[in-house]
Amino acid sequence: MAEVHLRKRRRLKRKEIAAHRDSIERQLGVRLFDEDEAVDAAEVLGKTVILFDGVVVAIVLGERTFPTVRGLLRQLPSRRHVTVDMGAVPFIYNGADVMAPGIVDADRAIEPGDLVWIRDERNMRPLAIGESLLSGPDMVAHEKGKAVKSMHHVGDALWKLDEPETS
Repeated sequence: MAEVHLRKRRRLKRKEIAAHRDSIERQLGVRLFDEDEAVDAAEVLGKTVILFDGVVVAIVLGERTFPTVRGLLRQLPSRRHVTVDMGAVPFIYNGADVMAPGIVDADRAIEPGDLVWIRDERNMRPLAIGESLLSGPDMVAHEKGKAVKSMHHVGDALWKLDEPETS
């Protein structure tokens, strides 16, 4: 696999930082950074990403900014989560979409089209982010079909971008 690099990295202005911060806060109720902190934007894999303390903590998806898995690990939100059973975890690690039979719980406020984060039932740690195809209650109730379209997961190129290099 070819190496992935950040391109067009630039320091964000206070107003831009506040817009990204507010987008995340509206969706998840957490604050990853403030407008008086040094926050950068860059392009990687055709997407705009937000860097804080040198780590890719968020990704811009359309008009919305949403935490990456590393961003979620820094500040775990209590909203917009989808909890999967341990049998689904290996598939999600490999980038699979989340299927309804593997879902054991979901935030009841989730609506189709919302950005969500996927966690495992044992550790409650983030595994992936994606776009909801069903409402939260429907995800839990359905016994077949796709519930979340995966967009970023542990082990993908964006995740590996922040891994320390080994020699």
